[in-house]
Amino acid sequence: MVKRPLATIATALLVLSSAACGLRGGNDHDFGGTDDRPVVGFVQVGSESAWRKANSDSIQVAAVDDDRIAYLQFANAEQDQQRQIEAIRELIEDEVDVIVLAPVVESGWTEVLTEADRAGIPVILADRAIDEADEHLYETRLGSDFVEEGRKAARWTVETFAGENAGLVEIGGTPGSAAAEGRNVGYFEVLEDEDLDYELVDSEFSDFTVEGGKEVMEGFIDEHGLDRIDLLFAHNDEMGIGAADAIEAAGYDPGDDVQIIIVDGSRAGFEAGVAGRLNYIVECNPSFGPQLMDLVVDVLDGKDVDKFTPVEEGAFGPEDFEDEVNHRDF
Repeated sequence: MVKRPLATIATALLVLSSAACGLRGGNDHDFGGTDDRPVVGFVQVGSESAWRKANSDSIQVAAVDDDRIAYLQFANAEQDQQRQIEAIRELIEDEVDVIVLAPVVESGWTEVLTEADRAGIPVILADRAIDEADEHLYETRLGSDFVEEGRKAARWTVETFAGENAGLVEIGGTPGSAAAEGRNVGYFEVLEDEDLDYELVDSEFSDFTVEGGKEVMEGFIDEHGLDRIDLLFAHNDEMGIGAADAIEAAGYDPGDDVQIIIVDGSRAGFEAGVAGRLNYIVECNPSFGPQLMDLVVDVLDGKDVDKFTPVEEGAFGPEDFEDEVNHRDF
């Protein structure tokens, strides 16, 4: 089956000065930051979702709490690649010791990361990946295996709809992002390998927000109706919740008339699961700040690190929702 494709910083660097003021003391590392401890520059995608906000909080708190780190300079690019590029160049001018980048999209990084390389500043990717051709321009990526997240969603799809001609729709995230591309590839890879009898009714990009998910789902309903749609695969919680709102507004029951898979595992996602509005949650763990600080120190100490460092993640069905909801920290 052939599937359709998924259709200011001004630059305000938030310096966590409490870390620089409150974490003086002994340190054996020969870095360029305050008290010879490293200054970490972190260029975040934005604040578009509960996941992203939790990720920023985890990294900022970890930098404050880690007595190996001088302080963190933080830039929020609001999902704009050019703003990320401008922020990286400011960090290079500031001569930070390491740059952590959560790239909004995969391509377009060669020039600015080459500038960082020439300045002798190592780069660590957080969460998302960049084009393979630029692998030599960063040390490691810490984050989720997005392809495997798509595979987890697909395995549940195959188990649930085996023997049926299932009508599927997909709402992907930011066009060109590693998360959107990886989840799409992993999902359809398993459906094809398992020879599931399905129809891809429609597939579109959105922006990882509730409003975006609702708008795309409304478009699916207007164009196709809901009688043809058995399952929605939404690439994050917010878009899935927004789509559920659209399904309810059309007079149908999300989680029953249309089953829903989401990716992230926020409290709001699990609450929707407890309420019966969705059916399966693939976890994407944002709270890897302490693990990132370990990588920063390892890289600056010249230790060998793997090109990809995964975070631990699970997947949850209806039997898990009530137990898990109170364990969510975002």
